[in-house]
Amino acid sequence: MKKEDLIALGLSEEQADKVIAGFGTMVPKSRLDDKINEVKDLTTQLKERDTQLNDLKKIDAAGLQTKIEELQQQNENDKAEYEAKIKDTQLKSALKLALVSKVHDTDLVTGLIDKSTIELDEEGNVKKGLDEQIKTLRESKAFLFTPETEEKPLPKGTKPGEGKTDDKPSTSISAQIAQQLNTRSQSSESKSIWD
Repeated sequence: MKKEDLIALGLSEEQADKVIAGFGTMVPKSRLDDKINEVKDLTTQLKERDTQLNDLKKIDAAGLQTKIEELQQQNENDKAEYEAKIKDTQLKSALKLALVSKVHDTDLVTGLIDKSTIELDEEGNVKKGLDEQIKTLRESKAFLFTPETEEKPLPKGTKPGEGKTDDKPSTSISAQIAQQLNTRSQSSESKSIWD
């Protein structure tokens, strides 16, 4: 996570600096998940290959060449499928990271984006193809996007003493409450005298 990402999440610049100083740049969870999935897939492939080797030991010499060719073709198909799966996972992760503070539901918006036009850089970040699609989606489905935040002034009265228009000296809330209680007790005493 970069300083800009932390600021986009609502931290002040000073807080973002402290987080970066304390932790340095962090690996996003999505990239960690990518690597975990990659390790699981490789482990599964190793088990399959062990099983294939055991099967080869049982085959006779005549059928061995045919079985080897079948396994080579299957391994090539598995490799292509694995690479496509990794590329798709990296693309989805990069899109989610690029959309995280811009949309309400990253999964929904990711599904609406044409992934074939998206290009990633060496680090796995979106390089091009996303901005044009975001612009089009923002125009057609604006409800999916979070409003762009501007620095809006706070309404008057949100800070104590602000927005006061009379020239009377301001009194504290506790003084006002005490004054109201005194007024009530005096009115109840005067009622009891006349009753």
